[in-house]
Amino acid sequence: MSSPDSLVRADAPSLAPVTDPIGALGRRAFMKSVASAGAAVSLMTGQSAFAAGESGYWSKDLPNDKLVDMFTTIVRIRWHERTMADKMASDPNYRGYNHFYAGQEAVAAGVCAALNNKGGVLEADLVYSTHRPTGHAIAKGMDMKKMAAEEEFKATGINNGYAGEMHLSDASIGFIGADGMIGPGPVIATGSAFAIKARGSKQVVVNFGGDGTYATPHFHATLNNAALLKLPFIYVLENNLYHQYAHYSYSCPMKDIADAARTYRIPGVVVDGQDVFQVYNVAKIAVDRARAGEGPTLIEAKTYRYYNHWGAPGVKPGELGAFGYDPLAISSFRPEREVRAWMQRDPVVIARDVLINWGVLTRARADQIEAAAKQEAIEAFAWAAQQPNCKPEDGLRNVFVEGVVPARQFG
Repeated sequence: MSSPDSLVRADAPSLAPVTDPIGALGRRAFMKSVASAGAAVSLMTGQSAFAAGESGYWSKDLPNDKLVDMFTTIVRIRWHERTMADKMASDPNYRGYNHFYAGQEAVAAGVCAALNNKGGVLEADLVYSTHRPTGHAIAKGMDMKKMAAEEEFKATGINNGYAGEMHLSDASIGFIGADGMIGPGPVIATGSAFAIKARGSKQVVVNFGGDGTYATPHFHATLNNAALLKLPFIYVLENNLYHQYAHYSYSCPMKDIADAARTYRIPGVVVDGQDVFQVYNVAKIAVDRARAGEGPTLIEAKTYRYYNHWGAPGVKPGELGAFGYDPLAISSFRPEREVRAWMQRDPVVIARDVLINWGVLTRARADQIEAAAKQEAIEAFAWAAQQPNCKPEDGLRNVFVEGVVPARQFG
């Protein structure tokens, strides 16, 4: 395997937005050409950040059905997010809320495509999520109807209405849960990685975190312990440039947060988070490395969210993205032109165009897949709306392992 020092990125010219990335090139030739250039773009600065070179297991070698599944996952996440945003902006009776994942779909889809997502907590690879978890949950395999019900705190939701959006979990697929706090998740995740190593199973643990986690002690303690113990652990840091409303440069002195990996002598890799195939490539390397007992990897995916930090400010039903002033903003805020610039490198468009050029999909078939994903999301939220609400007394259940807390006082 490559040493940490061999994964340092090299400078290269910026890449143009992907519109017709293949042309007459074949699948293998195209992916090698992208690999040599790096293919991780930061539109904030106009400069490029680059992934590792030839990986040895390129997404070009995947069977067609696996590639179609990755595209399907992306559009399923996209239409879940769009449908929910529209409901929040237009339906006064809707009780749910979300920290939307639209724009970042390729990260969740690419990483989870490299994982084993079946077998429960003793067999499946485990994922720990953030308080922006819906994309990760769908990519890992969570039932969209039950998730939609949970987001509206319904009694038949995936967690019986106790979790809402910020604490979704499903042990049956190895999705251990979302985290409403910034930072502590990876500490718990490395505990699972330690248990896996002690048990001798071949599972790996992935922790998703945002760019804001760099400034927490949990980030550094996690990487330090994972490196010392050579745990089967992967930290996927989704750098969407903003933690809440503050640009990440306010809390991180480096352009590439992945550079922090050098301190712990583990691989630190930057990848284009808008390109699901590049995300899959680096995730596959990290997963193989972890399964082989070679320890952790830090992956920084350069990506962007199309909606504001939380909720539906700036959302117009039927339109993708949120624009204009957000009354929740408490510091600096991103300019509209920046949002629209990132939307020119849309994960849906990139994945669709690549697969069409590879001959894996026709445009008509891609449109059918997206239409089906949209309809699935509409039906999921319609089903959730008809589900029963939780009862107030349900809050007295599950406080302890057994029994119910006695009702002493109700306001």
